[in-house]
This record gives sequence, structure tokens and C-alpha cells, in this order.
Amino acid sequence: MRGSPDTRRARAAIATLCGIGFVVTLWIFYPGVMTFDALYVYKDMAKHAYGDWQSPAMVALWRLIDPLAPGTGSLLLLTVALYWFAFGLIASTIAGRSPWLAVVLPLLGFSPPAFVLLGVIWRDILFGASWLLAAGLAFAVARSPSRLRLVCQTLAFALFGFGVLLRPNALAAAPILATYLLWPSQFRWRRAALAYVPFAIAVFALVQVMYYGMFRAERQHPLHSIMVFDLGGISHFSGANVFPGQWTPEQSRMITSGCYKPIAWDIYWTQEPCLFVMEQLEGEKLFGTSAISSAWVRAVAAHPLAYLTHRFMFEWTFLATKNLALWTRDLDDADKIIFADNPRLMALKAVNDELNETPLFRAGTWLLLDAALCLLVWRRRETPDGAFVIGVCGSGAVYLLSFMAVGVSTDLRYAYWAVLAGLAGAIVAAQRPAKSELRPGASTAAV
Repeated sequence: MRGSPDTRRARAAIATLCGIGFVVTLWIFYPGVMTFDALYVYKDMAKHAYGDWQSPAMVALWRLIDPLAPGTGSLLLLTVALYWFAFGLIASTIAGRSPWLAVVLPLLGFSPPAFVLLGVIWRDILFGASWLLAAGLAFAVARSPSRLRLVCQTLAFALFGFGVLLRPNALAAAPILATYLLWPSQFRWRRAALAYVPFAIAVFALVQVMYYGMFRAERQHPLHSIMVFDLGGISHFSGANVFPGQWTPEQSRMITSGCYKPIAWDIYWTQEPCLFVMEQLEGEKLFGTSAISSAWVRAVAAHPLAYLTHRFMFEWTFLATKNLALWTRDLDDADKIIFADNPRLMALKAVNDELNETPLFRAGTWLLLDAALCLLVWRRRETPDGAFVIGVCGSGAVYLLSFMAVGVSTDLRYAYWAVLAGLAGAIVAAQRPAKSELRPGASTAAV
């Protein structure tokens, strides 16, 4: 089947579609849509500075590749190359058994919201593309001889580790994908459960060693942004100002009843009328000290229901409501559209604005899809196809759920890994399993 005419034609079509996808992406987006986060990274790169608020790994990578296309162009080229190569690799692997179903996958690479966000310079996009290619490498060699498998798995783990360094908050989801990368031919839940904690510890250690050992990153206390957001939420739902420091009665009234929105912690940092909160915490030299973490512990212990209400409100807002997708703000003037003179991006913006009202642009849709795909292939979990779907979609679902505890913003970009997992997982799951790969009692009618 692998050498059949249909397979060869399908793989040629896949290569053509991915090549077109690469060119079209650059045609629409080049040199890439700059965001505030990306600007901060680029400034750190220019200053040869590393901090742990943004990823020092992204700073180092951008510095390395910047001569290829100075500015955002180099990072866009890398992200787009990883994205389309991942789709092509997974599709080509599928083509060995389901040739024309495989052709659908690169077509899905053009689908929103995956394509809409692809040209925006955010580490979430590079993170998603890196992890998808890591999974694709493992999937491609799941049935291959051990020597080839070892080489590809090594590359896969390098991409996996890079993704972790881009997004350390993926700690909860990382062990699921890591288990798949190590054992891509079958998923065994007992083994995955036993490996979860060791992999989580290894991921945590990797971040510590690379951030503070190799890069010597300045500690900027990103965890305190989560705590500030939580303190604001607890203050709102409990009616008591639980922030440390000295506050006037008017400031306390604003904190308890005028500031909170379950959208982003930025309301206490950069947005009027409540940016006074971070100004006060930094002015009293509390942010970045144990005063914040101690206040957080006391507040959660004293008001657990308020904390849970805040966290559920945030997660619901993230999963079920309209949130920012395509970035459109001019960095110098928030009232301007950043690419008003680019008709191709303006056309894409129109698509983004229209579809942003639909379930397609809700993170919860992708959580449900990832979870449903895991259930669909559960009885095929000891096959390479089932292992891929559970490893990728399971990781995507857990990643979205982890924002219940650590999320500080509801932008759709945070769901990007789950989106890519759902697109790839849906096509892999749609294959009719070979009879030899079915568990006892299963039926080929399952899919």
C-alpha cells in the first residue's frame, strides 16, 4: 500500500499543498504581525538581555536566526516552515493507508483559527507548531526500525523541550505528549500514569536549568502575575481587599467592586482606571517579594469559595466567550489598524471578525473536540494511530484545562496547541483501523 499509485499521488498532492501553504502564508503575512510580547522579546535580543517573563529560549533563537530576515521576518519563516512541515509529515504518514483522507489534512492547515493566527508573532504559535512537528516525527516512525525511530525521537524530544522552554505553563500537559514521544506505537494508561510525575519533574528541571543556568535569566516573577490576578478576583468575590500594602478607602472600593474582569490580569497593570494596583505594589516594592505569595496563601485559605469562583469565571470566559484572535493593534497608536495598507491581511481580518462570533473561535470547542477524539480512539489506544490521537489531543485538552489554575489572559492564542491537536487528531482518528490493530471485541464500524 505504501508504494501504490494512489499513495504516491496523494503524497505528491500533500507536498504541493504544503508548499502552496508555505508560500501563501508568507504572501499574506510577511514579515509577520508584531505584538507587544514579541516587541519585548526583540528588545531583549537587541540588548543581549534575558528575563524569565518572556522566554529566554525565544530570545536566543531569534538572535540566532535574525540575520536571515531582520525583524519579525526570520521568526515568521521558522514558524511557518515548522507548521507546514508538520502537517505534511503527518499527512504523508497517513497516506500509506488512507491516501485521499490524508490530503484533507494540509487543507485543514488553511482553516481558521489555525491559519488566521499563524502569521502573528507570538510564542504560543511557535510553541504549537513545534509540538505538532515533534508529534509528527514520532508518528512517522512508530512502525519503523529502531535505529530510524531513535533518530526521529531524539529530534522530536528536542522540539518538545524547545516548546516547554517557550511555554513553561505547559507543565501539566507536557508529560502526556512526552509519554507518546517515547512510546509512539501504543498508549498504555498505567504506564502513562506512572511516567506522569517523573516527566513533570524533568520538565520543571529543564526550565530551571536552561532559564537560570544556561541563560542566567533575570528573575522577573511571572508567577506573581497569576497571584495578583487571583488577589484581585478574591477581593472582588469576597468583598474584602486582600492585597498587601497600604490602600485608601477609595482604592479598596475600586479593588473590591470596580476593577475585576475575568479577562486578563492586565486590568491591574496597564489599563485605566485600575493600573494603580501594580503601581502601588511596585512602588512599595512588594511585587517580586514574598509579600505577594504570602498574601496569596492567606487569601486562598481565608476565602476559598471566592478563589474558586474567580477561577471558574476566568476559565468559562476563556473557553466559552468571544476573545482576541488576530492581533490588529498598532503598537504606537491603539486606535489604528496595524495592517490597513495590506489588502490580503485586511481580507483575513474580515474572516477573523466574522468567525470570531462563532463556536469555531471558542477555546471550549477545541477542548470538546480533543476530549471527544480521545474517547473515540480509546479502544485503539494500543495502535500507533490511537496513541497519536490520545498523546496529542490528550495533551491539548489538559493544556486548556490547566488554565483554570494558571491562566491570566483569555486570548485565543493560548488555545493554539489544542487547535492544532484537534485538526491533526481528527484526520488520524478518521482512518478505518486495520483488523489486526483492533482490540478484542472492537468493530471497524467505530469510525
